[in-house]
Amino acid sequence: MNKKILLRSMPGVAGIVVLAILPMVATNPYYLHLAETILIYAILLFGLDIVVGYTGQVSLGHAALFGIGSYTTGVFYFKLGLPFLIAAPASLGVTALFGAILALPALRVTGPYLAMVTLAFGTIVQILINEMDFLTAGPLGIKVRKPIFWGHKFDEVEFYYLVAVLMVLSLIIVNRILKSHLGRAFQALRDSPIASDCMGVSVYRYKVYAFVISAALAGLAGSLYAYSEEYISPNTYSFELTILFLLAVIMGGRKTRTGPIIGAIIVVMLPSLLSDIDLFRAIASIAGAIAVVAGAFLLWKKRKTPREIVVPVIATVAMAIFSYRLEDIINWRLTIFGLMILFVVYYLQDGVVGFARNLIGKIRPVQRKVAQEEVVGEQKNAWAAALPVNGHGAVLLVVKQLLMQFGGLKALNRVDLNVMQGSVHGLIGPNGSGKSTMMNVLTGIYSPSDGEVVFDGGRISDLTPAAIALGGIARTFQNVQLFGEMSATENVLVGLHHTFASNTADVMVQSSRYRREEQAARLQAASILQFVGLGDLANEQARNLPYGKQRLLEIGRALGLNPRLLLLDEPAAGLTAPDIKELIAIIRKIKQTGITIILIEHHMDVVMSICDTVTVLDFGQKIAEGTPAAVQVDEKVIEAYLGGSAGEAPSTSDAARA
Repeated sequence: MNKKILLRSMPGVAGIVVLAILPMVATNPYYLHLAETILIYAILLFGLDIVVGYTGQVSLGHAALFGIGSYTTGVFYFKLGLPFLIAAPASLGVTALFGAILALPALRVTGPYLAMVTLAFGTIVQILINEMDFLTAGPLGIKVRKPIFWGHKFDEVEFYYLVAVLMVLSLIIVNRILKSHLGRAFQALRDSPIASDCMGVSVYRYKVYAFVISAALAGLAGSLYAYSEEYISPNTYSFELTILFLLAVIMGGRKTRTGPIIGAIIVVMLPSLLSDIDLFRAIASIAGAIAVVAGAFLLWKKRKTPREIVVPVIATVAMAIFSYRLEDIINWRLTIFGLMILFVVYYLQDGVVGFARNLIGKIRPVQRKVAQEEVVGEQKNAWAAALPVNGHGAVLLVVKQLLMQFGGLKALNRVDLNVMQGSVHGLIGPNGSGKSTMMNVLTGIYSPSDGEVVFDGGRISDLTPAAIALGGIARTFQNVQLFGEMSATENVLVGLHHTFASNTADVMVQSSRYRREEQAARLQAASILQFVGLGDLANEQARNLPYGKQRLLEIGRALGLNPRLLLLDEPAAGLTAPDIKELIAIIRKIKQTGITIILIEHHMDVVMSICDTVTVLDFGQKIAEGTPAAVQVDEKVIEAYLGGSAGEAPSTSDAARA
């Protein structure tokens, strides 16, 4: 174990050594200043990666947040004469506040609409900085001196070390946050906001958290940038800088710590590259030659088809030819940035870090080890043993006169439903009968037009999905809603998010409370995976699992909520016969723990074999309810499924095909 820890820490130690000796090697002040700028940009990019890489939001407002951090420091220094130890934290706090404000539209819009909102925010901030000359000195800008500590003014080397220390601290803090339950919540938001809400992870709250943390880091970077440049002006925080930041995250590699550092190196060096036409021509020519050689090699080895390589090869060669027709490259910089982003998005989606990992993986395949927690003997069933024993026979869920109307369509029309505690209650009906709508109403995704839902004596029909989930109702989805880029263990840990009382400060300092909660959650996650038969696949990414295993993992994730009521929405859909048999066994095991189950299913053999009570819906109305045997011969049910009469009772296989 110590050897593994040593191997994992070696890259970090090597990086710190490089940072420490760099001023001794790069004695030229220009190169030291360039390294300083790279470290400052890296701090900002750590935060931008949280928003772009983890939560999946496209923000074009981080140059503005960067500017707010710089000008807060500038105003505190220039107007108030306050020292670094006050100005820098103030920049961080003010920018975090603006991040919370910027998060408000993120709660209502996504994708290109969010990009436009954040772009407008950036434009407004730049205009205000330029026009509020009583505070910002307008176009004249503000001069700032290097920090002074106890009467000693830092020189370039000393300030470089200060920036390096703050960058390392930022990296450690961000890494701790993203490896914790907070980071898992951010990733869940990206893959499926609906599933996140239904796991008790509030989309509203964690989007705000992501923007606030990201903005705080942008503010810190902006403050350091003001001291580094010793002069700030409005035109520094332009749209071009926004594009550079976005390009850095994409090119470096999202969801990595080294990606932002590599991205920062690229974007700091890129303007210098694009200001020297001769250097740009030389690099473009070399890139074109490499593209041709690499394309020919891939075709020869039959690793790529001509169709796959023709566009990148032609584009790279065209860039090389075009570079010799340019006379003034400055006016083409934004165009080149845009083309680079398109190229990376299409052909280097995981960035430089992802490309390197894939390349190393092909050259030297790594055998995946199951590094699940030690769960042996009695611990394998620790999760089930820890569940509270629920009584049987009492009514757990009551649905009264439920109406769900979409315009003129009544998806549910005055439906009543009573679900007994400890039972498996089937909910069946032809396609379009309102089953999934009922599921969405019960979990808060839809607010009913009329009627009410009462769970364990309390009204829940007006609560949010997250509140309902935390109240004891968990669900799966008709179409699997796993968090694909996360491992099986991490998916279940999202379901266990409610077990964490630790706050952001606990995570940042790795408090004993947080460590206890993380260890307990991982043990519980391993126990749940064992329970659903996925113990050997604990470290496999969810998107790489077979479809049948994905269904089981979704059930396991729902069990992480320790629910009293579990809603299963067509869990057998698309499964093979052996998978269905395994599913039935797991549902029976869940019932034995005392958890109440509502099962929506088209496979009548599944329904008839495990349900205690079956309710039948048709065109949004309840047409029958009773034991499986009684429902199977009910005249209205037969007519709804087959259009026949009571004498034509469907077999389970006939009903399954309906």
